[in-house]
Amino acid sequence: MQTTSQFYTLRYSDIRTYITAALFIAGNIILPQLFHLIPQGGVTWLPIYFFTLIGAYKYGWRMGLLTAVASPLVNSWMFGMPAPAVLPAILLKSILLAMLAGITASRYEKASLKLLIAVVAGYQTAGTIGEWVLTNNLHAALQDFRIGLPGMALQVLGGWFAINLLLKR
Repeated sequence: MQTTSQFYTLRYSDIRTYITAALFIAGNIILPQLFHLIPQGGVTWLPIYFFTLIGAYKYGWRMGLLTAVASPLVNSWMFGMPAPAVLPAILLKSILLAMLAGITASRYEKASLKLLIAVVAGYQTAGTIGEWVLTNNLHAALQDFRIGLPGMALQVLGGWFAINLLLKR
C-alpha cells in the first residue's frame, strides 16, 4: 500500500536542514523518554530510530545523518540512555538506517510498506553484524531481533503512516 508523497533532498548549506533536523532530534529525545516509562520499553520498541527513519526517508540522507548522530549522543548525555557502553552500536545502526532510508527514498521516490520493511530489515541486519564485530557478543548483537520486533513493526507501520499521511506535502 502506498500513497503519493513528495520527497526532498535537503543540503547542509540550507538552514531548513538544521531547523527540520532539530525537530526530528527532539522527537528522538521525547519518544524514547516516553517508552522508557514502560519496563523494557526501550529495547522492545526501539524508539530512538523512529524519527531518524522518517527524517531520512522524507528529507534525504543528510537530514537522516544529522538526526542519527545527534539523537543518541544527546540522549546519552542528557539521560544516560543509551548507556555509553552501547552507544557505538546504536550510532552504527542509526547511521546505517539514515543512509539506507535516504538512498531508498531517492531511488524509488515512494514509501511503500515493502520498501520500509526492506529498509528496517536491512539496517537491522547490517547493524547486528556490525554490533557483533564491535562487541564480539552474538547474543547481545541479536537483541533487537530477539526483543525488538515490536519496535521494528512500529518503525515500518508508523513510518509509513507519518511519511505518507502526516508529511504528505
